[in-house]
Amino acid sequence: MPRTTLARRRGPFGSRILGPAEQEPRRLRIRIQLLLTLVLVSTNLLGAGVVFVVNNFAVPAESPNTATKVALAIAVPVYVFVAAAIGVVWGTASSLRALRWATQGKDVVPTDKERRQALNVPLQLTLMQLTLWLAGTVLFTVLALVLQPDRTLSTGLTVGIGALVVAGVSYLLTEFTMRPVAARALADTEINKKARFVGIGPRMVLFWAIGTAVPLGGLVLAAILALADPQETNLRQMAVVTIVTAGAVLLFGFLLTDLNARSVVAPIESVREALRSVEAGDLEVDVVVYDGTELGALQSGFNQMVAGLREREKLRDLFGRHVGHDVATAAAAVDSGEVELGGETRQASVLFIDLVGSTAYAADHDAVEVVEVLNRFFGVVVDEVDRRGGLVNKFIGDAVLAIFGAPVPDEDHAASALAAARAMAIRLEEELPEIGAGIGVATGTVVAGNVGSKSRYEYTVIGDAVNSASRLTELAKEVPGGVLALWDTVVAAVGSGDADAATHWEKCGTKVLRGRTERTELAVPVWD
Repeated sequence: MPRTTLARRRGPFGSRILGPAEQEPRRLRIRIQLLLTLVLVSTNLLGAGVVFVVNNFAVPAESPNTATKVALAIAVPVYVFVAAAIGVVWGTASSLRALRWATQGKDVVPTDKERRQALNVPLQLTLMQLTLWLAGTVLFTVLALVLQPDRTLSTGLTVGIGALVVAGVSYLLTEFTMRPVAARALADTEINKKARFVGIGPRMVLFWAIGTAVPLGGLVLAAILALADPQETNLRQMAVVTIVTAGAVLLFGFLLTDLNARSVVAPIESVREALRSVEAGDLEVDVVVYDGTELGALQSGFNQMVAGLREREKLRDLFGRHVGHDVATAAAAVDSGEVELGGETRQASVLFIDLVGSTAYAADHDAVEVVEVLNRFFGVVVDEVDRRGGLVNKFIGDAVLAIFGAPVPDEDHAASALAAARAMAIRLEEELPEIGAGIGVATGTVVAGNVGSKSRYEYTVIGDAVNSASRLTELAKEVPGGVLALWDTVVAAVGSGDADAATHWEKCGTKVLRGRTERTELAVPVWD
């Protein structure tokens, strides 16, 4: 069931407008071309608006004469249109050439050169915009120098401020537009300084300078001009200059700060939502890495962390399948990280089960059939042991040793072992009628722990109960139903509160087990 998270609502790149993480190359090309065109046109119009406001209200200067008005009325719209057209054609064409690999197919892997070119597209487009606007600054400054020299300084200042605003906004919007391609360029790569243009710290300072320092610098320059010619500047004019400049600081400072904040927050949001998914137990989550700065390193680092967690969980599951999940959990819980050899004495029940006539069956059937039967047999045994909280400790050829009451203590270990033995016998008769098995159950004191050496050990149980279960298994092959238990196990089950044990089991005499000198009371199931 898909998760409804903030990251999913916004899309993998921080905005739905950028599309899904996996999109067709043709759709990606069209999306980028449209968004880049919109960015280039809108930033040029924004720059023209900045120039108009600053030139008419923020710089104390003489009003333009008739010749200047006519020239500006013709030159400004023409230049803005030409600059926007050149920017759109030149910018999108050069960008798409640098991104050709990204629009050729999902399986195309870029070279290191192609990666660098893709990540540098925002910078290249910003420099292109800045070049066009600096050319416009020179053009309009020269035009003012020829037609109205008194407006030369104010014209150069206003168009220059517009150039910086356009460059800053253009960089942020272009970087936003290029996130899907940046994600593909950064896929399976290490984020380092070579992959960055401007880090978070320098970027903050840069856009503070454009959004705040430059307008305030213009205000300082206006004050200097007013002091240089106080007779031409009145209090009302300076008030207007101050208000307009302060408004520009508030407006464009907010715009650049907001865009910059969004570029920082989006990657952090993606990591935060992914962390919530991991906290909820989803280790299949991945963050799309689309930022070449420290934020991209954060996204990439999260993916590496989750990959490590997945690998750790895989190893823990594999370890648990080999030694039992309870044993694996106990080993992982050791604070020192070193598993100690040795064990502890405790009361437990042991179940031993062995196939009847497995050697003859293997001789009459091919290896594939033998393995298939063994797997079905082991499947029944493991299922019934796990269902009752036991531990399948060993697979010994065609036999299985299971423990109840270790490593996790269980007061009902005797009842659980008896119930598992009965269930196994019933299921094996129904599901594997072609083979038989002997099942022995014994309860007693055992030593449970790690046996072996520091470099190779296993968890096991040692004690009389293990030996007794093994001896009972051989005897069980000769009794109807194939199940034998120590009568002490039935007594222990009844003593732990399992009243059914008394009705499901009955005494069947005594026997001197191999290795013993005294007779032992035995029990068999009462079959319904």
